[in-house]
Amino acid sequence: QVQLVESGGGLVQAGGSLSVSCATKGRTFSSYAMGWFRQAPGKEREFVAAISWSGINIFYADSVKGRFTISRDNAKTTVYLQMNSLKPEDTAIYYCAAGRYASMTPSYDYWGQGTQVTVSS
Repeated sequence: QVQLVESGGGLVQAGGSLSVSCATKGRTFSSYAMGWFRQAPGKEREFVAAISWSGINIFYADSVKGRFTISRDNAKTTVYLQMNSLKPEDTAIYYCAAGRYASMTPSYDYWGQGTQVTVSS
């Protein structure tokens, strides 16, 4: 079993930056691929970014490419999402997930409870 706890969400103005983290507990973090997804009110959960267990393979949604950066620290069993040049449409609850493969689909085994990110215009 793996427990995921997101933190770092908050309110930021458009054009600003925010970093969210996902700390894990349980089975070996370094063996899991990690992903970030988000869900805005009234919308389906959508893929944001993913990183393989080694950190070599990284994927981004087109909507965040060039603005967001996913990274991981296996020693700290934590995955990060650095968000720059934020837009109001980035407002959502951000979820981290752990699974066997870095995927753009929500086919992960474990999910966090989510952290709210609000971008004001």
